[in-house]
Amino acid sequence: MRSLRARWSAVADRVEAGTPADRDRSVDALRALAILGVVLGHWLVTAMTSSEGSLATTSPLTRMPWLAPVSWVFQTLAVFFFVGGLVAARGHASAREQGVPYGAWVGRRLARLFRPVAAVLALWTVAAAGMLLGGAAWDTVQALVRLVLSPLWFLLVFAVLTAATPPAVRLHPVWPAAVVAAVDVWRFGLGGPEWVGWVNVAAGWLVPYTLGAAWARGRLDRRGPALALLAGGAAATAVLVVWGGYPASMVGVPGAAVSNLNPPTSAAVAFGLAQCGLALLLRQPLARAMARPRVWAAVALLNLSAMTVFLWHQTAMMVVTALGLTSPVDLPGLHTAPDSALWIPARLLWLPVFAAVLAVCLAAFHAYERGGRGGPGRNDSATASARSVGGIRPVGTARRQGASRV
Repeated sequence: MRSLRARWSAVADRVEAGTPADRDRSVDALRALAILGVVLGHWLVTAMTSSEGSLATTSPLTRMPWLAPVSWVFQTLAVFFFVGGLVAARGHASAREQGVPYGAWVGRRLARLFRPVAAVLALWTVAAAGMLLGGAAWDTVQALVRLVLSPLWFLLVFAVLTAATPPAVRLHPVWPAAVVAAVDVWRFGLGGPEWVGWVNVAAGWLVPYTLGAAWARGRLDRRGPALALLAGGAAATAVLVVWGGYPASMVGVPGAAVSNLNPPTSAAVAFGLAQCGLALLLRQPLARAMARPRVWAAVALLNLSAMTVFLWHQTAMMVVTALGLTSPVDLPGLHTAPDSALWIPARLLWLPVFAAVLAVCLAAFHAYERGGRGGPGRNDSATASARSVGGIRPVGTARRQGASRV
């Protein structure tokens, strides 16, 4: 135990030494919290039940709707888009100052998003084919593949908004919010077609993204706007849920007539505004926490592996679930139906197991996120950060090239 602590302290010291003094660590902390929220949320509200050797997906929110407040804590996508808008706006402005063409800038950013996707698709194409050839039920394979592919919608939307950063930084958040409201009125109030709701996939997440761009311009640095976002967003969400007929859950619930997330509704947008306000208010406490080298090192390393964690966390859960099928009985919290409060503590006991398998996936596939040791991303600053943390580069080099970009 002491040797592990000493090793971690040494890693933390190297990350601390390689981090510039002007690094806004609270932004990295917010991004890490957003990723953890998505991962833990999926692990808690996605249940896989077994029946005669087949697997099917369900949700504890279906049979225990009183768990809806759990979705308020773990549905953190608005924070991710908020931080994404901030980082993209700053990055694009810096690229313009340095004379970097738009195509080169956006190409690098999109490559970071989609490089690790190829590994996920390749592995699961082979796995799905193998399961079908081995006699697995089509419903089982379909359920598993759907869980793997479902997070990819997020990357597609984030990629589109990233590519649209130049006009997005000049767009006021009220306009995409108005589009979401108009679409909802058409869908729910005027009986419009359901397909029109998919307009909100872009418009809904454009709201926090443009808010992040406004943050980059210094529009949200004072405490007043943050309090207004938190109070106004929370009040609007309450009104829409209590009197507007929107679901209380901020994630999709199987079998529900309306989902706040798929596609985003006005309630999801209002809730996201409250989250953005809270994120701004948490900056100072998070900055104080990030002053502790060990805490900062954990956040920095998670940011370096954010896309790998995001893409493989569902696979980790499914691997544990599949291996559990070898048990002669259904394992509580893993294969049993989430139909009572007893399922919750049983599920919580499985989270460390999911995390352990995710750590194995991270070790195996993290290289794809940074282009591999000899790949196209070998010289970018993020890879230099990872190597400096790992002890390959001396601390002096890490200070110049390393954790300044984590």
